[in-house]
Amino acid sequence: MAIRETLQIGDPRLKLPNKPIENFDASALKQVIEDLVDTMRKNGLIGIAVPQIGENSLVFVTEPRKTPTRPADQTDELRIFINPKITEMSSREAVAYEGCGCVANGQLFGPVKRPKKITIEAYDQEGKKFQLRCDGILGRVVQHEYDHLQGIEFTEKITDYKKLMSFSFYIAEIKNSKSQTETSLITVKDILYF
Repeated sequence: MAIRETLQIGDPRLKLPNKPIENFDASALKQVIEDLVDTMRKNGLIGIAVPQIGENSLVFVTEPRKTPTRPADQTDELRIFINPKITEMSSREAVAYEGCGCVANGQLFGPVKRPKKITIEAYDQEGKKFQLRCDGILGRVVQHEYDHLQGIEFTEKITDYKKLMSFSFYIAEIKNSKSQTETSLITVKDILYF
């Protein structure tokens, strides 16, 4: 188990260019994936990208897990995205509150508008190419982590800075609200391997 420090917003390493993975058998890749998964789970996150742990390659992981407020049918398995590329985004957008491990010290949440549905192509840890079409919390976390690979934090996409809030207020007022729940609902989760 290797828990890594999560860089906090403002750290210049979050803005460095990220390099594509060329060797899928490299022990360094296997180690960074293991570190990502361990760090994500330890910090209670549903996704994390390599730049957040101070390295710079095109890799992120997602895992919306079952929680007291997220039922089993709204979860997803652990997914590894290597050299990802979003290929389609719906014209329909939705606003939902997001947080991030990179603002963990500030524990901030804010409203972010994103496409409701996306299609992403990537490679898994075995080097197999896949395409994932998704929406809801899964589509949102994929877009959020993909942004990290472009050097973008969610704070750059907040629609109304007057609505920034603390973690405790988010839990009390927003997390289980009708609009947040509806926006987070996964209705599409189609995967295709090439």
